[in-house]
Amino acid sequence: MNKVITDLLAQAAEKAGIQNPTIRLEHPEDMSHGDFSSNIAMVHAKAMKIVPKVLAEKIVEECKKDLPAEIISVEIAGPGFINFKVADSYFSKEILEISKDSENFGKLATDKGKKVMVEYTDPNPFKIFHIGHLMANTIGESVSRLVEFSGAKVIRACYQGDVGLHVAKTIWAILKHGEYKDEIKYLGDMYVIGSAKYEDDEVAKKEIIEVNKKIFEKSDPEINKIYDAGRKLSLEYFDSIYKKLGTKFDEFFFESEVADDGIKIVKEFLKKGIFEESDGAIVFPGEKYGEHTRVFINSQGLPTYEAKELGLTDLKFKKYPDLAESIVITANEQDAYFKVLLAAIKATAPEKAAKMKHLSHGLLRPSTGKMSSRKGNIVAAETLIEEFESLVDEKIKDREFSDAEKAEVRREVAVAGLKYTILRQAIGGDVIYEPTKALSFEGDSGPYLQYAVVRARAVLAKAGEMKKAEALPEKVETLEKLLVRFPEVIERARAEYAPHHIVTYLIELSSAFNSYYANNQIINEKDPVSAYRLTLTKVFSEVMANGLWVLGITVPTRM
Repeated sequence: MNKVITDLLAQAAEKAGIQNPTIRLEHPEDMSHGDFSSNIAMVHAKAMKIVPKVLAEKIVEECKKDLPAEIISVEIAGPGFINFKVADSYFSKEILEISKDSENFGKLATDKGKKVMVEYTDPNPFKIFHIGHLMANTIGESVSRLVEFSGAKVIRACYQGDVGLHVAKTIWAILKHGEYKDEIKYLGDMYVIGSAKYEDDEVAKKEIIEVNKKIFEKSDPEINKIYDAGRKLSLEYFDSIYKKLGTKFDEFFFESEVADDGIKIVKEFLKKGIFEESDGAIVFPGEKYGEHTRVFINSQGLPTYEAKELGLTDLKFKKYPDLAESIVITANEQDAYFKVLLAAIKATAPEKAAKMKHLSHGLLRPSTGKMSSRKGNIVAAETLIEEFESLVDEKIKDREFSDAEKAEVRREVAVAGLKYTILRQAIGGDVIYEPTKALSFEGDSGPYLQYAVVRARAVLAKAGEMKKAEALPEKVETLEKLLVRFPEVIERARAEYAPHHIVTYLIELSSAFNSYYANNQIINEKDPVSAYRLTLTKVFSEVMANGLWVLGITVPTRM
């Protein structure tokens, strides 16, 4: 229908005197005003030196000369909006058409044949997997699925800092405070101690810098032993969290494997004048590119994060030379850093820079304020997940579930509450979480969406074998009209890298179904429209499942 109305408007606009018309269709907030709306008259009126409403009248007059049968009215609203109302029979027939392959409804082909890498989460071994990583993982997984749902082959990548000062601080503290313990909390505690000493004690700072050098050189057997054990423990710990969150990475990149290549790239382009020497270090003079100067190789000859990122970018495109896009997701605290980095990549590898997209997000934080792994007041991801799971346990304690069902519900509902809380707003701003609100089975929450699907599936299970829907309703409701829009929502979310559009849509859709469920007897063998209502319920459950899949949210069997 979008194409039908777009083509109709294009022809009418040209007849009304508009050359190369710009057409954008939207949906009026109040469905009584119509099903589609266009501001074409307001877009072109000024250039034509005409009042928007007068231009709209000319366009509408031309539209009505050759109106397709499915469009029952074209009206002007406000200062010049053109509203189209579509016949109810169109929507009910669309529901039947969608039902033939509802499991795949909404999938696009816009990225078909493309290979896209999405890099996200990026926790550092020897440090706690905190709620900032949880936020990055949730957003990255949803963006990955959104791109995948649009037809692309997605490579999920995770880049981890297994070398660097944070590792040196931790190992220095272990060497000073006793033998190594194979516990994640112990590593986190040692990092806090090492960070504090690095800031406040000049002797300790020099010792940590020396440890850092030995880690790179692999020259000290005792340090190597601690390093290998801590790295292994950290990666196993991360994997246990990924499994709970539903993420499976295709590629793990490490700073240790890209450091040497980063140094080579910097030194190669030092000769070409892209980088400069400064006080024994090598810097990128960002001011020449509208950014700020940053060190890429320090005075000890070691690569900084920036140089290693150059090596990482090079490795990504060597391994996947046919990448159409490389998306990197980080916290917005790294925005200034990434602007310089992308400027350096553009100066050294413009063809790669052209394919890169940086998405940044805000912080996930409790009401107590900002967290810091250096100060030791961070919230570990598993602690937050456990808090949510405990609240779910309390909500379902009186329900007759088996132990296996309780385990399924507690995990899936807890994760849904968290992911929804993160994805419900546009990427970029901070998110302050409220566990009780996030786990509500009513209203604006992940469990509310899950419960709507569980309810629909229960109706379908009770109905048994589906009968072919032949009799259609005389009048459709909001539910049908919203369901038909799903591909549009996916298309917009993909174009804007914005999963929150899907969240907003699913909440509205669930509300429409719950209203439909309350006002219609879906299972009624004496009513010829009952088969249609069941088909509509099936389509709703599949569209919801598809939308939730894109958000990284699964649906329990029962709730």
